[in-house]
Amino acid sequence: MIRHVVLFTWSPAADPARRAAIVDALRGLRQEPGGMTSLVVADDAGLTDGNADAVLVADFPDVEAFRRYAEDPVHLAVLAEHVRPHLAARSAVQYQV
Repeated sequence: MIRHVVLFTWSPAADPARRAAIVDALRGLRQEPGGMTSLVVADDAGLTDGNADAVLVADFPDVEAFRRYAEDPVHLAVLAEHVRPHLAARSAVQYQV
């Protein structure tokens, strides 16, 4: 199994309503591209200064399923329309579980 973890830091211009809409759009990826066995998208709990603003954790049965997701037009559209315009920083890692 492959776990995909992404940390998002939103730009200062992204107000709370916009941030909530981005998180909702990311959560919708569970239904649209498919291929993943689980998806969690959550805002940071605000317990420590300097953390990212949100996290996405997705599990895929294998590398091929992750690659299909990464190249899926719906996934790419969510990134282009919702995420990238409001992104200050992003960091990701994929690892075997």
